[in-house]
Amino acid sequence: MALITRISKLFTADFHAVLDRIEEPEALLRQAIRDMEEEIARAEQQVKWLAHEHGQLETRRQEIEGALRNVEEELDVCFAAGKEDLARSSIRRRLEAERRVKELTRRIAAAEKALSEQRATLEENRHYLAGMRQKAEILVEDEAIRASGPDERFVASGEAVSDDEVEVAYLRERQRRAAS
Repeated sequence: MALITRISKLFTADFHAVLDRIEEPEALLRQAIRDMEEEIARAEQQVKWLAHEHGQLETRRQEIEGALRNVEEELDVCFAAGKEDLARSSIRRRLEAERRVKELTRRIAAAEKALSEQRATLEENRHYLAGMRQKAEILVEDEAIRASGPDERFVASGEAVSDDEVEVAYLRERQRRAAS
């Protein structure tokens, strides 16, 4: 069974290699760039969502901390008036609020970490995309140069330099450098 699996994988890999050679490298590169742009757009949306969630958590924590200050004032009034039942109720609310603040603080820290990681990944992907775009531009320029034929600035009287002439010049240059 393992042999059949290996042969299947080899056939699939060879088939994909043949397809890659048949397809235009420019088209593959353009598609890869489009895919990367879509991925970056999704990552940007994720960063926005994480930032929004972080802001909501922070707002909620501030609201609860404000309520805690009010509970402290209520406790002062309850103890001054000798209302122990009300004081116990206020203490219960204070303890619950402190637990919520602690939980929100933990969630805020997790959101900050996730946001920081997502931003770093996004920036990394943007740099990679910029590099891919530069490579695509170079590939397009190279293809245009190849399609236009030999560079006319270096062609003497309308003739291109032959491969034999290049080979002879190469051998002479190699001899000259070896002698130096």
